[in-house]
Amino acid sequence: MNLCDIKSIRNIMQAFGINFRKELGQNFLTNKMVVEDIADACSETNNATILEIGPGIGVLTKELAERYDKVISLEIDTNLLPVLAYTLSDFKNVEIINKDVMKTDLEELLSPYFEKGQVSVCANLPYYITTPILMKLLESRLPFEAITIMIQSEVADRLCAAAGKSDYGAITAVLSYYGVAEKLFTVQADNFIPAPKVDSAVVRIKLYKEIPYKPKDESLMFRTIKAAFEQRRKTLSNALSNGFSELSKDEIKEIIEKCGHRADIRGERLDISEFVALSDAIADKINSSKN
Repeated sequence: MNLCDIKSIRNIMQAFGINFRKELGQNFLTNKMVVEDIADACSETNNATILEIGPGIGVLTKELAERYDKVISLEIDTNLLPVLAYTLSDFKNVEIINKDVMKTDLEELLSPYFEKGQVSVCANLPYYITTPILMKLLESRLPFEAITIMIQSEVADRLCAAAGKSDYGAITAVLSYYGVAEKLFTVQADNFIPAPKVDSAVVRIKLYKEIPYKPKDESLMFRTIKAAFEQRRKTLSNALSNGFSELSKDEIKEIIEKCGHRADIRGERLDISEFVALSDAIADKINSSKN
């Protein structure tokens, strides 16, 4: 069964009486080489468990099942469950769970598999839900080996941007705290059915086994990053003044200069290590004001 063949896809959908659901961002891959490349990138070892988010009709699931010990697929669309039971009937190492990843206790679901070995994530994410799902995965603090996602190309550029580039933003800085993102390749829109309006790209995020950055107050560090990008056109000094009302503008300016930056620098110029240092200086100033 060739799940990348457009005619086969249409026949399967017709047989099960289902349609593409635009509100769920359903676009199915039709290029087998792309599917194989994504599956290959998911883990460095075959002795691994893959958490797949949004299997669709099982195109990528099949390739994952052929490569790795266990595949756990979360599918929110109940209509696709009988389709997946049919297309994946030959694979005993696949478990399909009808749940929304945003409402799933990932630690409870995956604990037994972390005890056995490596666990990685693989997902084809629609634009509207990319950031929430990615943040849920990162903030879970689960020891994933890697997160391999296919997303809108523009979003991929943002996730992988270096400090100082126009694409660099709050999500980039936050992501770089947890691991290293790499854009593997672009997938043209005509490789999907139905074809989306924009191209996609595959990004692999290699998570740190132990986060190398040690901020004095992690929540304050995230607050600093959020404030720095809340109003991108403003200087870092003005942006932080809006985000930290407990500090005066002069105190903010002093902190920025103490960290070795000009007061008129913009937030997108700072990498994650610089944000850690900046948030530590802010924490010191806030704590000293309380004493």
